[in-house]
Amino acid sequence: MPPLLAICGFFLLCGIVLILREQNPWEFYTTIFISGFSSFDEVGSVLFNSTPLIFTGLAVAIGYKGGLFNIGCEGQLYVAAFAAAWVGMHLNLPSVILVPFCISAAMIAGSIWGAVPGFLKAKFGAHEVINTIMMNFIALAVTNFLVISVYREPDQMAPQTSQVHEAARLPRLSNMLPFLSQSNLLDASFLIACLCVLICYIFLKHTRWGYELRLVGNAPEVAEYGGINPRTVTVWVMALSGAIAGLAGVADVMGYRHRFSDGFSSGWGFTGIAVALLGRNHPFGVFASALLFGLFTKVALDIELILEVPRGLFLAGQGLLIIALVCMEGISKRNN
Repeated sequence: MPPLLAICGFFLLCGIVLILREQNPWEFYTTIFISGFSSFDEVGSVLFNSTPLIFTGLAVAIGYKGGLFNIGCEGQLYVAAFAAAWVGMHLNLPSVILVPFCISAAMIAGSIWGAVPGFLKAKFGAHEVINTIMMNFIALAVTNFLVISVYREPDQMAPQTSQVHEAARLPRLSNMLPFLSQSNLLDASFLIACLCVLICYIFLKHTRWGYELRLVGNAPEVAEYGGINPRTVTVWVMALSGAIAGLAGVADVMGYRHRFSDGFSSGWGFTGIAVALLGRNHPFGVFASALLFGLFTKVALDIELILEVPRGLFLAGQGLLIIALVCMEGISKRNN
C-alpha cells in the first residue's frame, strides 16, 4: 500500500500544481497516457529508458537485502561500461563469443569495484556508504582520464572511444519484432534485464546463498551463531551488487551507443536507489518501479514540449514522491 498511495499522491500533487498554474490537469494525464502507451513504439521507448534502472535497482536491492547500502552503482556501471568497450574494441571474434566476453568483462569490473568497499567494511568496519561514494569519484575520474587521454576516438573532440566491433553489439528488438519501427532504440539488453530479475528472485528465495544473504542482512548475530561468516557474505554481496550494476553500462555500450562516452549516465546509479525503495527491494517490485521511472523519463520531455510545464518541476515532483514513500514506510513500520 505505501508505494501505491505515494504514487497516487504524486499524480494528485501534479494535478493541483497544474490547477494553480491555470492549466487543465486532464491534459497532463492524457499526455502521460499518449506519451507512454499510445503505440508499441512509445511502449518500447519506456522500456528502453527503464532498462538501466532495472539493473541498478536490482543492485541496490541485493545489497540492501544483505544489510548493505550500495550507493556506488554509478561508479560500478562506469568501470563496467569501459571494460565492455575495451574488450569490444580490441577483440575481433564471432558474436557468439565476443558478446559473452564483453558482458563478463563488465560484470567482473563492476564486481571488483563493489568488492573493495565490501572488503573495507568486513576487514576494518569502514562504512560502505562513505566508501562507495568515494569509489564513485575515483571511477568517474579514471574513466574520464582514459577516454580523453588514452582511448579517445581519433580526430574527434567529443570524449568518447571508437565504436566496438559489430560482433560486440546487442541487436535491436525492432529487427525481431515487426510491430516496432526500425528507429526504436529498444535492444536485447532489456531481455537480459528481465532474465536478471528472474534470476535474482530465484537466487534470493530458493538458494542457500540467498538465505545466507537475507539472514546476515536481518540478524548477523544469528547468522554467525549458525556458522555463517557475515564478513565473507559482506564482501561477496557487494561484489554481486557491483556486477549487476555493471550490466547497466553494458546496456549503454553494447546496446545503444556502441562505444564508451564520458558522462553517458544520467544518474542511473542514484536513481536506482529510488527504484529499489519504491519496489520495496523485491526483484519484481524493482522491475515495476523501473518501468514507472522509465515512463517518467519519457513523459518529462513531452509535457515540457506539449504543455509547457518545466521539466524541472516534474522531476522535483519525483523527489517528493520518494520523500512521501519514505515517510509512509516509517509510519507503516511504527504502526506495526
